[in-house]
Amino acid sequence: MKYLILIQSNERSLAVWETLSEQQRFEFGRGHLQLSEEMAKAGVLVSSEGLGDPSLARWVSVRDGKTVASDGPFAEVKEHLAGFYLIDVESLDEAIGWAAKVPDAAYTEVEVRPVLDMSEWEF
Repeated sequence: MKYLILIQSNERSLAVWETLSEQQRFEFGRGHLQLSEEMAKAGVLVSSEGLGDPSLARWVSVRDGKTVASDGPFAEVKEHLAGFYLIDVESLDEAIGWAAKVPDAAYTEVEVRPVLDMSEWEF
């Protein structure tokens, strides 16, 4: 079953980031690369990416057949998605085990969410 490990950025995580030394920040980034490699070797990694600054996001909608892309996000939130790991594992417990290895989990927390399986839906 696929699980998404979500990494949020918020005031608390940014405050933690400010306390880290350059070496700790380097180890943090390297930790993400090493975890991706470890997941790939274990055969559970589907994809992992860090996301760009939310100010670069665009909202896309279709109205009357026309695509409209506008600056975003518009939500007044102090938290945004900073990255993710999409993994394919046997159980939630296994997904939680992988999530515990995400460097962010050592400083704040990460979220694990099952991906809906729509492979048997009929159209």
